[in-house]
Amino acid sequence: MNKEMLPAIAITILDKEYHVACPEEERQALLNAAHLLDERMREIRTKGRVIGVERIAVMAALNFAHELLQNRSEKDEYNRVMNARVKHIQEKIDAVLQEKRSDPQNL
Repeated sequence: MNKEMLPAIAITILDKEYHVACPEEERQALLNAAHLLDERMREIRTKGRVIGVERIAVMAALNFAHELLQNRSEKDEYNRVMNARVKHIQEKIDAVLQEKRSDPQNL
């Protein structure tokens, strides 16, 4: 199905309705994302430091981008630590296997 034929779904962000084309299997994810964005923009508006829907949207986008980058960094660090641990375990296994092969009493 091409993009022109996708059915539109109505989402509401800061009391304004938008119609977004979306495949059926992605509708719930879109609704969840719209709800999260609406919540974040309402929080920013409530704090009163940012005025104007466009500026609120930009601040929300910056907050999400910052969180995404933090999560990526944490995931990369986790992967680095886990890879080092797996390598260490593999080295221990290799050492034990090598020891077993070189010990004539184990044959």
